[in-house]
Amino acid sequence: MQHTQNGCIMAMVVAKAIQIRDVPDDVHATLRVRAAQAGLSLSDYLREELTGIARRPTVSDVLARAAARQGGAPRAEIVRVIRESRDAAGRG
Repeated sequence: MQHTQNGCIMAMVVAKAIQIRDVPDDVHATLRVRAAQAGLSLSDYLREELTGIARRPTVSDVLARAAARQGGAPRAEIVRVIRESRDAAGRG
């Protein structure tokens, strides 16, 4: 949304609202306590939590990045080192 004032175009950002229905009482109470412990309103606390969730990559994104990687130690070498470590721990 844009607004013109004194010949200047000003952009206005309108935040979106999310409503969640049927939140169990115990979940609501737990979230209220956590918000209070963080010194935040429930709304501010949930906004921070949702922002954190949205910024984290999904499991499928992480797996896709991992599959695209090149190099590293061959699987056989990794298995050998793990087995040697286990054998050494079993002797100690």
